[in-house]
Amino acid sequence: MLGAVRLGVPESRRTLAIYVAAGASFAALSARGLTVPLYAHELGADRFQVGALFSVATLAAALLSMPSGVLIDRFGTRTLLALSILISAGSQLAMTATTSVPPLFLWQIVGGLAIGAQQAALFSAVTALVPSGRLGRSMGWLTFSMQVGFFMGPSVAGVLLQWIDLRTDIAVTTVMLVLAVPGALVASSAPQSGKRLSLMEPLRALVRQPSFAPVTIGLVASTLAWGTVGAFLPIFGKESLGLPSAQIGLMLAIQAVANGLARLPGGRLVDRAKRRWPIVFVGVMVWSVAAIVLGHLTGFWGPVILLVLATPFIATVYVAIGVVFGDLSAASTRGVTMGAYGTVLFLGLAAGPLIFGPIVQSYGYAAGFTTCGVVAMVLALVMAAFHAEPLRKRSEVQLPPASPGT
Repeated sequence: MLGAVRLGVPESRRTLAIYVAAGASFAALSARGLTVPLYAHELGADRFQVGALFSVATLAAALLSMPSGVLIDRFGTRTLLALSILISAGSQLAMTATTSVPPLFLWQIVGGLAIGAQQAALFSAVTALVPSGRLGRSMGWLTFSMQVGFFMGPSVAGVLLQWIDLRTDIAVTTVMLVLAVPGALVASSAPQSGKRLSLMEPLRALVRQPSFAPVTIGLVASTLAWGTVGAFLPIFGKESLGLPSAQIGLMLAIQAVANGLARLPGGRLVDRAKRRWPIVFVGVMVWSVAAIVLGHLTGFWGPVILLVLATPFIATVYVAIGVVFGDLSAASTRGVTMGAYGTVLFLGLAAGPLIFGPIVQSYGYAAGFTTCGVVAMVLALVMAAFHAEPLRKRSEVQLPPASPGT
């Protein structure tokens, strides 16, 4: 906080800059989500390898999310956010020099590490700026900004493919990350904790809270279904729907619009809701059914209409879960809490393509999407069985006394 105050930047502008940074970083990420699967497919990757490329990136993001949270609590967000932007840009540019499938896995891992740090930093920055009563709306705006990025990324990348090849497209869309630099500059450089906390102390305190288990199960359910469809959607559009690359990019962009527009009313709904688990339950169920139906559709408009109708439900799920994790955090352990959120989020996104990818490879998209949808619905039922209420207000996590000299 002190670093930004010395810069003389008003709080509203700081928040806006963070929203822009989120949009820019996710624009580059979503452009990569379109171009890399298509480029890998062009280089000879099979369906499982394409899904694995998505999974290794998200596994790497999960690996760094928790350590990033500790670093944020100790050193602030600015350095970590700036460094992650540079690493993300470097990994994306390195892909343009790649002419075979195996090196793509390396650069996906490097890029995944960067996005894990970015996610923890962006969410921590917002939760530090806004009070609990407005956290749903702020999470709505933050994730809306991300979805604007998800719209811009494939839109720009898809249009550019009409004039340039995939390798050049990957390089050109890296420029979007420049817009994230101001957000990194105004982010706080002050530590959020005056103590030298270990990772395990705040993590144990987080896990002991009653809301942690059910919200984690709900997050796993949503990410399994969302990640599986998202990982295979580009090549599903190519192989099963028979769409050209530009139309696949348009389909992803339209879905991102529906996703983004749902975040703002979704944030208000979450702030006003007395119970949040029903929002998660209904959203997971609707998206799972949509995933099952999607595998049986053909053409362009049928899948697009289905995605537009179903995506707002899963979008509101992520707003609700983000708010619950924000309420579970304390000022001194905010980074670790949001790092835990990122870890579970990315592990779920990575697990989906790895678990259901072999089914897609052997039995087709319909079988893979159906199996994934059924598993997600079962997990949603388990979450509902807990019937535990998320906290309505942030509470300071009780930590063990500091040892002498710390």
